[in-house]
Amino acid sequence: MKLHCLSTRTTFTALNKNGSAQCQALPKFKLSGEEFLSKLLDRRWTLLSPDTKIHQIMVSSTKGQNSGGVLSNVSFLNNNQPYLGNKMFEDNQGLSFYIVRDDLLHPFVNGNKARKLDGLLPLIEDHDVTDVVTCGGCQSAHAAAVAVSCAERGLKSHLLLRGEQPAILTGYNLISTIYGNVTYVPRSFYAHREKMLETHASMVAGSSGNVVYCNDIIDAFITAQTFERSKFVQMDAPRGTKSHSTKVLVVNEGAGDAVALLGLFRLVDYLSQDHLLGRTRAFNFVVDSGTGTTAVGLGLAALCLGLPWKVTAVMLANTIDAYREQERRLIFEFKRQFCFLLDIHKLNGADDGIVHWVDHIRPRKFGNILEGEIEACQQIAQKTGILVDPVYTLAAWEMATQITTAHGDADVVMLHTGGTLGMFGLAQRYKSYFGMLNDVTKS
Repeated sequence: MKLHCLSTRTTFTALNKNGSAQCQALPKFKLSGEEFLSKLLDRRWTLLSPDTKIHQIMVSSTKGQNSGGVLSNVSFLNNNQPYLGNKMFEDNQGLSFYIVRDDLLHPFVNGNKARKLDGLLPLIEDHDVTDVVTCGGCQSAHAAAVAVSCAERGLKSHLLLRGEQPAILTGYNLISTIYGNVTYVPRSFYAHREKMLETHASMVAGSSGNVVYCNDIIDAFITAQTFERSKFVQMDAPRGTKSHSTKVLVVNEGAGDAVALLGLFRLVDYLSQDHLLGRTRAFNFVVDSGTGTTAVGLGLAALCLGLPWKVTAVMLANTIDAYREQERRLIFEFKRQFCFLLDIHKLNGADDGIVHWVDHIRPRKFGNILEGEIEACQQIAQKTGILVDPVYTLAAWEMATQITTAHGDADVVMLHTGGTLGMFGLAQRYKSYFGMLNDVTKS
């Protein structure tokens, strides 16, 4: 097995002694934000279109009329054909927030999972990868998305799931098992993710295969391209030319790599069209954060385009220091890999932080749910037809509701990150909470 890690000192980028990104062999011109995005997006994608639905959630006070739950004092109504573009300013229907329905993109590969894989999967195909190794929790939506996406392309996926195999396979765990090759990893071993992934990838590659990482693929494609053709295609081998050796790609937990930001750039470019959200209104995007990659992608794309958008990320799985470090790492990698296209000074503001990290309204250990949250999910589903889960998307929904009710003109947009199949796994763990749903419905 060869550990095939390309040098981070490519034709275009290097690191100075302070660890900052520097550009080499730069073109004599720099691109504006819109020109940069146009070049960045001129490539193959996984999703045929960046299109997504935007709904408007009307919020009203009920003064305790609803039965229990953390949202017992408010009620919701879904307007699935809201005024957008310039007509948004004509809408005076009271308190509301918008929701980007990325949960509808694919039965299994939806939400931010689809966006983070949008730019990566074509690169995997072009780089002749044969196997993908990644990791996640027992009910990881990311792991299931990788398994399904790889199977659709004839690739093998190897999924390292934290903990023990459940007695009954369900939800994303079931999907991962059906589409991919699952290995359950003890929590003590899983705590050292980098070593765990490297060890398993080396085993899959065997003595004659290669192990590569997402940054290696990006670096290789950038090095191979020319300034006249800013498309990430290999110049030395036509697509479809396959080698017979095993090439294993390691994808970090939650696809937490800079290449995952590309799909968020594409989404922001789509949403900022004049007939949708436009480029002048100061929206506050609310998103639940596991790894924090989605929030960073939204914020960085908005900064590059000069959009007056704020990103509020609800921290679910780590401390604020860890999220800020993840933010710095992703921005650094993005600058290193793409600064040859963009005047890097346009991203100087990113060093001061581009995401507003906030605590969960009801803090708890990651993965746990609290009393009343299943009822809140039921209330939202029955009132709006939108399914949220109590671990991730309910946190974003609660935050969007709180900001909207506290600041009526806040222009809040929630990104639905999908992941709702995780409800099936939660139903096994929290039988008493889910068993109360019938009682709530009858009361």
